Amino acid sequence: MTSIQRIPFAQVCQELNRILLALGFEADKAHRCAEIFTQNSCDGVASHGLNRFPVFVEAVKSGLVDIKAESERVSFFGAMEQWDGQRGIGLLNAERAMHRAVHLAREHGIGCIGLRNTNHWMRGGTYGLLAAEAGCIGICWTNTMALLPPWGAAEKKIGNNPLVIAIPNGETPILLDMALSQFSNGKLEVMRRRGEQLPLAGGYDQNGELTTDPDAILQSGRALPIGFWKGSGLAFVLDLLAALISSGDTTSEISRRGPETGVSQVFITIDTVSRAGSTAEAQLQTAIAEFLATSAAGRRCCHPLSRPGHAGNPAGEPAGGHSGRSRTLGNDSAAVTLIAELLNK
Repeated sequence: MTSIQRIPFAQVCQELNRILLALGFEADKAHRCAEIFTQNSCDGVASHGLNRFPVFVEAVKSGLVDIKAESERVSFFGAMEQWDGQRGIGLLNAERAMHRAVHLAREHGIGCIGLRNTNHWMRGGTYGLLAAEAGCIGICWTNTMALLPPWGAAEKKIGNNPLVIAIPNGETPILLDMALSQFSNGKLEVMRRRGEQLPLAGGYDQNGELTTDPDAILQSGRALPIGFWKGSGLAFVLDLLAALISSGDTTSEISRRGPETGVSQVFITIDTVSRAGSTAEAQLQTAIAEFLATSAAGRRCCHPLSRPGHAGNPAGEPAGGHSGRSRTLGNDSAAVTLIAELLNK
């Protein structure tokens, strides 16, 4: 039996913090970024945690991310504001935007922040949970550079434009966090690193054939949108909305610049703590219980969309909900290897 190697949260966070300080980060920014990257991996999303950390470091070194920049409000009207991220640290820009949206929801019942000219936020669910844990419904999304072709096309023209919806539920918020490609690029990279096949077709190879090989999909650049033509359409309109609400750039413009930077994001919050009554709360709990009961029953048989022997969530990620936050990293071999490499630097 393979032994499980666990690394304490504090040890990982301290190591990432050391690297960021060496890059010139201010102490508070380095600490908070290190916390977010580490927590993402502890929550089981290593694809946008430790596995993405080297990419973040390279973006800083190349100048795509301005570690000295601070986002600033450029316009406002009631419950809606527009902010410019100044091409600063995407994680911290997004966190600040969601905090501001929560503040607006407390005042107006709803808050909306359009954030332009920012950078990759890593795991979008981080900001959805921030809103839900504050008692607000949180809805946010980002556009990206072109990562997949529109349905029926061969050339990449639309982003995978991750969408996040978080719903307050005491200590276990309900969280939906999904890219609009069948598998996010981060997930494809994790599966490739592990030498594993996808549980179902996630895109095309260079011969135009559907494949479960993550490396072939990354090489071709032709990932499948979720829901085929429906996901393609949803990715397109989310891109337009992000650009309009933030007065920022669309996927088309972002892609023309080369490496991804200057993306557009939206953060919407709805204050439910002071407005939802006991009846609504009871209905919420009933719906959650029925969904979880059905999901548990479904796990006892092969998932209808998976290959034989691959029961469960076809994406390989947690199926839903948020059941508390781990403070250790488990036996994800890629994450453990990365930490070992960092400790030796």
